This record gives sequence, structure tokens and C-alpha cells, in this order.
Amino acid sequence: MPWSVALPLPIPAYDFGEPHGFEGPVPVGFRVLVPWQGELRIGIVVGESSAHGHRLRDAVALLEERPWLSAALVDTLCRAARARSVPLGLLFGDFVSAGWDSALDHRVARVAGADLASFGPGVAELNEDFLEARRFDATLLDAVRAQALLVERVQLSPRLEGSYRAVEGQGKLTPKGRAAWEVLRREGPLSSLAEWARRAAVSTSVVSGVVTKGWAQMDQRAAPPPPLPEPQLPPIRPQPHGLPTAAVTRLHGGRPAERHARVAARILEVIRADGDVLYLTPDAASRGRTWRALSGLTESVCYSGELTPAQREHAWELARAGRARLIVGSYAALALPLAHLRLIVLEDEGSDAYKLQGGSRAFVPDLARSLAERSGADLLLTGPVPSAEGLLEPGVVLPAPRARLHVVDYGAPEEAPEVGPLSLPNHQRSRQGWPLSNDLQRALKQVAERGRQAVLLAPRRGYSALLRCSSCGHTPMCRNCDVPLRFHAERRELTCHQCGYHLRPPDLCPACEGPMMQPKGPGTEWIAAEVRRLLPGFPVYRYDREQQDDLSAVYDSRPGVIVATQALLGLEAPPDLALIGLTFADTWLAVSDFRASERYHRLLRQLIEWHPQRAPLMVIQTFQGDHPALRSVYEGKDAGFYLEEELRARKLLAYPPYVRLAQVEVAARDQAKAQQAALEVAQALLGSGAGEREVLGPAPAPVARLRGLYAFNLLLRARDEERLEALLKPLQGRWSARVRVDVNPRDLLNL
Repeated sequence: MPWSVALPLPIPAYDFGEPHGFEGPVPVGFRVLVPWQGELRIGIVVGESSAHGHRLRDAVALLEERPWLSAALVDTLCRAARARSVPLGLLFGDFVSAGWDSALDHRVARVAGADLASFGPGVAELNEDFLEARRFDATLLDAVRAQALLVERVQLSPRLEGSYRAVEGQGKLTPKGRAAWEVLRREGPLSSLAEWARRAAVSTSVVSGVVTKGWAQMDQRAAPPPPLPEPQLPPIRPQPHGLPTAAVTRLHGGRPAERHARVAARILEVIRADGDVLYLTPDAASRGRTWRALSGLTESVCYSGELTPAQREHAWELARAGRARLIVGSYAALALPLAHLRLIVLEDEGSDAYKLQGGSRAFVPDLARSLAERSGADLLLTGPVPSAEGLLEPGVVLPAPRARLHVVDYGAPEEAPEVGPLSLPNHQRSRQGWPLSNDLQRALKQVAERGRQAVLLAPRRGYSALLRCSSCGHTPMCRNCDVPLRFHAERRELTCHQCGYHLRPPDLCPACEGPMMQPKGPGTEWIAAEVRRLLPGFPVYRYDREQQDDLSAVYDSRPGVIVATQALLGLEAPPDLALIGLTFADTWLAVSDFRASERYHRLLRQLIEWHPQRAPLMVIQTFQGDHPALRSVYEGKDAGFYLEEELRARKLLAYPPYVRLAQVEVAARDQAKAQQAALEVAQALLGSGAGEREVLGPAPAPVARLRGLYAFNLLLRARDEERLEALLKPLQGRWSARVRVDVNPRDLLNL
């Protein structure tokens, strides 16, 4: 019975014969060693193959007696691959983060009586006794294997650790070698050559020479499991959750501690019924809060890409053995094989951090829902604010936390009243001052005078979004992309943040030779420079993708201002935070994406609850002070209020959650070729039964050229998952341009 096996490569599942002598049902979810391109690789069995009638390479061996993945997870990934028209291997590579490179004890022997002379001298030593496979060339062994002349024995190798001890040797040691040997004799055994060399104050070559001459010996033994993050005691005190009885529920609003107390009660219900719980978070800050609040409830494991490979494998083994009842982790924890998964908690399910930017481009909440259905587990959505999709589920919205909000509305007329605690009579108009309004400057001065902390969020890294000639309006553009070059003042450079192209800023305008190129659109550099000018001598830090200053002084409660992009919100809030400034809120709205307002609303709610105890003053600088999302926050509405209005608009316009979307990008280096291929894709979709309301486009991408490729987009709009899968089937063929599909796209700009 042939098997279908997934490898962590951008390929579909491949078919292999079962290992010689295997009997039993198809071992779905088990790890298996298979021949692949002249070597052996670990794969995972995903089902029975339909490949009958042609010869297959046989799998070499199953690696263990228990599955590495649950059958529900395998089914979830297989369905996702079909629904998204992506190779199954991409999904396995993205979500199965341990077990692909486990150490193996692999031994080989020739089949009794086999003549291997035709394979040359490279296998002359290969006999009927098992020898270590690493003694032979892998390609040559694969050739012998392909002729069924090789017997193989494979088992997982235990992790080993070694130490060096002094012994009596025969050779003569140098004076330095003798001194190093004396150190080892007195202080050994020592765990490594480096430690030994450090203690002996010699180079590693000296101690290596002592080993080579037989005066030291390394002893190996089984290594203890690597340490994992310790559960935090005591856990938060559970509070009645008040959730309805349903397969999918939600708990939003309030502060993290309030939500955790109610989630703790729900988790304990599952644990007492012998179930296991998986709690997924979008970033390190929320993961840390959750771990501190909940890990003391039961046997718990914290799992993310921050663990070493050995730690990840150990956590995996704990889950397989039933010794981890609660997993708190990043999206990488989704695949952990909990034996009795009964509850998946998904924090901040609308966060864009759950969208994988490469590989399968999967959206984690979609897979979490699917896994819950296939595992018979409940799904609980929680966080500061529900997503538009989550709002349709039954649940509880806690009262909004206290917010101190001041709005600087640059777009309001001078006579319009201001909103917020800084709105005082007889002071300079707050709407003056850019990029820091007068009100924000006053608040920053108070922070410095009182020795407190502030965070200013900038919409971008660098000094400015672009340079523009004050005379003719010319803007330097990227030669590979249809985007302006970003200005970086500190290194005096214009840079494209899409392809990396860069050049020195011109002294004169290249178009009119005018003398002045003005920066437009402040970034972290510009705002940090303004703060330093305003508060001379006060500590100012930057935190963005290009520069991540050491923030340890801030987290030690020393005063300072952090100028950062939104990336900072993935960290804990500074402990003495008194002020948060959103320097240009409109950036989150000025994008061609139907989710822009929802993202803006989510950001505001995240900022309100970012600090776990206090309510820092928030200064919002905007040209849209009356935006419904902002208004719902400063009027104290609950977390679901604004989204109810958003849902009404989406239903009217047929956007998610009322339809399923997929974006099809067609790209080529020649614009005409890309456009023609996009038209061919559209015709293929319509010709296969898609309705005109289901296929929108093609149209040029919002940024027509990126990294030298011209792109045209089509948007597929289907009533449900099954219909979307049917619409995507015609795209699986070959096209004259690159065709990429993104199901449930989170960024329609493709940047």
C-alpha cells in the first residue's frame, strides 16, 4: 500500500512504497525516512497514495511508534493546501517547526550474497555486517538502495553530552600542554575544549593536542532534557467566564488581566474533564503576559521560535506524552500533538501578525478554526477587540478600560472645540506645530520635568517618506519600483524599502536644478530629532526595523522617550509609561484596503491596554478627528461598538466576513506580458464557470511595479470556502507569467 509523504519543501506530497516488512494501516502523522535526491530526508506520512501501476521508491523506515502529528492537524494542512492552491510541503515547512533534522543512528549492510562490484570501490567495505552509513558516500548508497541491494537499520539517536577528563598518555607534551593537562586533572571533568582552554589560559589548539596525544579522553552520556521556561506561580485567580455554550465563542474588551481571569476558569473546566488546551498569541508581549497569568494552572509549556531546536523537540515530546496540558505559544505551537485537544484559545484573532509573509502565506486563525473543527475542540476568541469575523460569534464583551485620550485634529477649523484633557483656554492652538503639535510638545516637557517615560509611534522608519522639490514638485523614485525613495538623514541616503536600491540625495533637484529638496512624511529619525531638539539632554531612543536601541534603561524604570514604529507594541510596555503619542494616525487609514479602519480601531484599543496597570495619556494627531473608530474610543464605547457599524458596511459591499476572498497576482518584467497573462487568467476563470460578480479585474496593482516586476491583480469573491476552492482550480496550470494566489489576503497593496 503506497504512502503519500510530505517533506518541508515547496512541493506537493510525494508517493513512496511502504518500508520493507511493514504491516498495518497507513501511519498518518508518523515520521518516516525516505530517499530524496540522492540522500535521506525525514518526511511525514499524510495518507494512502493513489499511485498504483508504476514503481515507487520505498520508504526506508518509520522513526517511532507514536505519531509526530495528530491526524486532525494533518487533515487540516492537507485541506488548506487544496483550498489555497499551494504545495503541501510549504504548509508543513511553515507549521511543523521540529522533528525534520533529528539525529539518527543509521547503519547499512548489503543484501546477503549481493555482488556490489559494479558500484565501484566506494562500497567495497560494505558487507553483511551493519556499518555506520556515514562511512559511505550518500549518492553511492542511494544507487545501491535503488537496486534493492541494501539493508538498512535506522533509529533515533539520543542527545548526548560529553566531558573531558585527564588520563595517562604515552606521547610527550609541550610545556603548555603539560600545564593544561594539570588543570584538567585538578578541575576536571570539563564540559568542552573551550572551557578547558579558558581555565588553562591557553589556546584550544593546545588542549586539542593534549587529546590527540592520548592524555585526555572525552566521555559521552545521555544529555538531560534542555530546560524550558518555568511556569509562573501563583496563577491568576479564575473568575466566572459567563461564556455561552457554543463551539466558537468570544471574550473581548477589558484589560488583559480581566480576560485572563475568565479564560483561566474556562481552561480549568477543560483540564478537569481530561482535556488539553492550546493558547495562541500573535507576539512576544502577549505571550509573556499569558504565560505569567496562566502557566501555573496545570502542566504547561511555552512554545515559540525563540526556543532552540533541542528545546522544541523536548516540548514536542512532552505534548506527545501527555505531560503538557496547556500550551502557550506562537503560531508555531499550532502543530503540537496534544493527545486530547479540547480547547483552542486564539488571542487577538484579527492581528496581521498571524499572516505569514512568505511560504504558504497562510492566515493562522483560518487554520486554528479548521483544526478545532477536526479535533472536536472548542474555539475561544479573545483580545482587546474582536475582528469583524469574530463579532459574528456569540460571546462576552467586557467594559472598556479607562482611557485618557487627547485628539489633535489638524483638519478641524480653528474655531472647532478640542477633545481631551489638554484642551485649556488661553494657550497656543494645539493644531500648530508639526510633526509634534503644541499639545504633544507640552506633554513631552512634562514627562521630562517629572522624570517619566513616553512612547511616540511614527508611521515609518527613516527620516521621511520622500523628498520633494519645493520649486517643481519632483520626487526621486526607485529605478526598480514605482515608489518614492525614503530619505535617511543619518546616513545621507535615499533608499527603496522594497528592493533595497539606494543613492545619495541630490544637492539640486534633478528636474529643475532648484536648490531645495524638502522632506515629506515624518519617520522615526525625524521625530527623534524633533524630540532631542525639544528636550536637550533627555534620553531619546529609537526602535524600528533598522535601529533597535538598547531599551534596558527604560525597562529599569529610568526616564526617557522611545520613538518607534508599531513593532514596539510586540514588547512589554515601559513600566513608568506616562505618555503615548500617535504622531500621524491617518497613516493607518490612508491605504486602499477595506480593513484599514478595522486596523486603526484595533491599534487604538491596543494602545489603551498596552500598560497592564496604568492609563497613560494618549495624544492622537490626525486630520480625521471625527473618524468613527476614534470617536468610539474617546466616547468610551465598548470594543464591539464600532465594528457593528463596520459589519453593516461590509455586508452592503460584499466583503468578509460575508464572502471569502482570494487575491490573484500576475507579474512579469514586461508590462504588456503581465497584462496579457492577467487577461488570460481572467478568461480561464470565467470560462470555467465563475460569475462576473465573483471575478473582479484584472487591474494594475496599487503599486504597479515592484522589484522590477509589473503586477496585475484579480480579486476572487466566493460565497464560502468550497466555492472559493472550486474557483481556484483553473489556476493550477502553467501560465506565461508568474501567478501567485493569496487566500484571505490581509494586505491588498502587496507591499
